[in-house]
Amino acid sequence: MNFKEQRSFMVENQLRPNKINNLHIINLFNTLEKESFLKNYTLSNIYSDNEILLKDHRGYLKNLHIAQLLQNSNITKDDKVLHIGGLTGYVSVLISKLCKNLIVIENNIDFLNIMKNNVKNEKIENILIYENDLKSGYNKHSPYDLIFIDCPVYNFDKTLLFEQINSDNGRIIMIDKINENICKAVKITKIKQNFNKEFLFDVFSKFLLYQEKEQFVF
Repeated sequence: MNFKEQRSFMVENQLRPNKINNLHIINLFNTLEKESFLKNYTLSNIYSDNEILLKDHRGYLKNLHIAQLLQNSNITKDDKVLHIGGLTGYVSVLISKLCKNLIVIENNIDFLNIMKNNVKNEKIENILIYENDLKSGYNKHSPYDLIFIDCPVYNFDKTLLFEQINSDNGRIIMIDKINENICKAVKITKIKQNFNKEFLFDVFSKFLLYQEKEQFVF
């Protein structure tokens, strides 16, 4: 397979026509070898316009949705970011190339070991990886400029996470799961002790970060 050619087709046919115009993000999708993060999985469709299921209702969203989340995050080189649910490290490495420091948490030991190895192979030095409950965030390195969650969640409990983002323009990018198939990507921006929730785009996905529904709703 000519993965370089597939990456180029993905950028030109999936990202650019859908208003992904951040040149840094475009360049990252063109150059970062997604296949290197999925060596233990089927590689035939990794650059197609499809999700990639890995295990237990979790996996990688469509390439476009990943790019949309990154572009709407407005990540700067001064940002400290928490990525909840790093899987095998592909999205984490994309984020790391946009920010100053990245903390990644993962609760699946298989994903965790693969991710650590992939990050080492990519020679990324601004990532810290921890095994941790995904619901809790990671308070040790807070406050964060951004908390990034790219797997849909039912009514994510904001109580802990809201305390872990900066009071001045701290933000959470996440995907609200509405039902089995329909989700909505949102950005939540913190202004002192208040927050603003902004709808970004629709996501059609069966993925789910947790098996049970949470009770607290934003």
